[in-house]
Amino acid sequence: MNLHPESNNSLQGDKQMQKKIVAMAATVLCASAMPVMAQATGASKVELWGIVDAAVRHTTNEGADQGSLTKMVGGGMSQSRWGIKVEEDLGGGSKALVELEHRFNTDTGDKDATAPFFQLAYVGLQGPYGRLTMGRQWNVLFDVVTSTYASFPYSPYMDAYKPELGMAMGARTSNMLKYLIATPDRKWVGALQYSFGENNDTKDLEAGFPGNAAALPGLIQQRTLATLSGGAVKTMGGYLRYSADGLALGGGYLRTELPGSTKVDAWTLGGSYRTGPWYFNAGYGLNKAKFDTPNSPASPVVVRNLVDRALLNAYWSGQTNGGFQSGDADKRQLFKVGFGYQITPQLNLGMHYFRGKQTGSVSGNFNSTANFVVAAADYAFSKRTDAYLAVDRTSISGGQGAVLDNTSGARSRTGFTVGLRHRF
Repeated sequence: MNLHPESNNSLQGDKQMQKKIVAMAATVLCASAMPVMAQATGASKVELWGIVDAAVRHTTNEGADQGSLTKMVGGGMSQSRWGIKVEEDLGGGSKALVELEHRFNTDTGDKDATAPFFQLAYVGLQGPYGRLTMGRQWNVLFDVVTSTYASFPYSPYMDAYKPELGMAMGARTSNMLKYLIATPDRKWVGALQYSFGENNDTKDLEAGFPGNAAALPGLIQQRTLATLSGGAVKTMGGYLRYSADGLALGGGYLRTELPGSTKVDAWTLGGSYRTGPWYFNAGYGLNKAKFDTPNSPASPVVVRNLVDRALLNAYWSGQTNGGFQSGDADKRQLFKVGFGYQITPQLNLGMHYFRGKQTGSVSGNFNSTANFVVAAADYAFSKRTDAYLAVDRTSISGGQGAVLDNTSGARSRTGFTVGLRHRF
């Protein structure tokens, strides 16, 4: 896997390939679903689906002058995306599965710059003894949280403000094998995952160190972006959930080996309860990284740790994750509790509180706590179209290095989001 910047020719080639993929997908859909966008032949079907979401978001303490910023975002409550689902009946209770999902920004029409062309891309088989899928998929941490103790009853999380996803180690994983099994009544569901690292390591950067020290920050940034945009990481983990009579409980574990060989153990546990118009949920998440200690300033371990810290910081920080800078910390915990209330069949209200705690900073500058609060109202015009309004607030205390972003250096921020979403 090439993790270096692509040439102009390869970029043009990628764009041409993306156009061909879209054209092929459209051809398949038209051929198999002429009168409508999804058609079943026997028990086999091809389905085109999507979500288009756009919102106006206003935030405070932005930029070097810590002023306010108002902008349109290409997904306030949900990520805008379209996908293709295929099921083929193989007989005997078995079927073949395919899913492709592409994310885009509604505000510009562009592909998400930080994501591969297909955010999900997998093929699999499902039968009486479970389901096996292969490709780029949601990881087990995302699966158990969103299916068992999601933040909102009408949307698993708010895309413009989602502290819980900052603990999910990227949420999606490439090169993954996933096995899922459930009882016939689906009261119990469990899954295991394993993904291949495919030599996504730091050996090339280590070979030039310390002579490449001046160029290292740029090279590390490139490596981080490449890994986030579908690059390989080795993972293994699983989850188990139980649900019955409005109660759902679940937990999951995922070990991720970063390119510099740092191992990150991630745990989550939580539950939810639905009764009448009420929805209650609570959960806990833990990420713990195990960095090696270099024995000299020129040790290759220095390079490995720099690469892995940059990637871990990307997982943990970012405004859309409701995150903050990790610096030299190696442990983060997140507690979450929230509720939802359906006032009418059309109107839903919800509020969620998250408390993050970051430790393990040797310098002490990044040992800190963070409080996140978000309240949202959602009004459904129909089963497919809804409008929403949300207010969120983030505040950080403790180590002075723990800021929302390095440009502003802000330790607090308030956001207002109003948007419209349509599903098809």
